[in-house]
Amino acid sequence: MLGWSLAAGGVAVVGGAAGLWGLRGRAEPVSGLRCLSAHEYRTLSHLAEALIPEGGAFPLGAAGLDLARAFDGYLAEEPEWAQVDAKRALGLLEYGPVLFERRLSTFSNLGAGERLAHFERWGESSSPLRRQVAIGFRRFLNMMFYDSPGAWPHLGYDGPLLPSEAE
Repeated sequence: MLGWSLAAGGVAVVGGAAGLWGLRGRAEPVSGLRCLSAHEYRTLSHLAEALIPEGGAFPLGAAGLDLARAFDGYLAEEPEWAQVDAKRALGLLEYGPVLFERRLSTFSNLGAGERLAHFERWGESSSPLRRQVAIGFRRFLNMMFYDSPGAWPHLGYDGPLLPSEAE
């Protein structure tokens, strides 16, 4: 009897993991990534596009600046523990609708408006972890957007007074 119970429990766990894996769907391959997987890149791209859409407050949006790739480059230079934490946060965000709202959809498979609404609920959550993830991603994506020379003309900023070392 114990053997049957353990076998049934194992099947349930494997079936549940396979179901979550299937909900995630397939991510298109992305060349040149240094740290993120294609699925993690997709999740972050969808978040960036929800937070900073093209034609929103500015004509330029997150997609035009590829903020997810900028995050990948930044993260590749960080210590391993930071990479692991960021990847876990992206995984939690991706499966957030399933885990916290009991929906049969992952973050990347939600519509653009639903993604934004879901993420905004994270910032207001009673869970310190979800609030911390929301604050961290929002701050980083905004920092990368406003630091981009492509966004400067829309802000009325002419750029730094001194040339950069790269020039």
